[in-house]
Amino acid sequence: METKDIIAALAALAQESRLAVFRLLVQAGPDGMAASKIAESIAVTPSALSFHMKELFHAGLVQSRQDGRFVIYSANFGTMTDVITFLSSNCCGGRSCVPDTSC
Repeated sequence: METKDIIAALAALAQESRLAVFRLLVQAGPDGMAASKIAESIAVTPSALSFHMKELFHAGLVQSRQDGRFVIYSANFGTMTDVITFLSSNCCGGRSCVPDTSC
């Protein structure tokens, strides 16, 4: 991922409702959730959810699919992994990040 993509993903998550939606979708797994269930779970109006989903979608953090008359959203685990990999690459200068607990 390019730096601009990482910044877009982190910016999208830097808002309380969008972070809640993304965490909910990560918990739901690849099956995802219907938009109505997401709105109910995080207590936002459908129009507010639509705005937040657009931001997450443009950042590549969620994907959607049609299931009959429902829109099902799921976390884009590939993008999530790329963001985590970017943030943790070269962690601790190649040394173990686990603190030495021996006294």
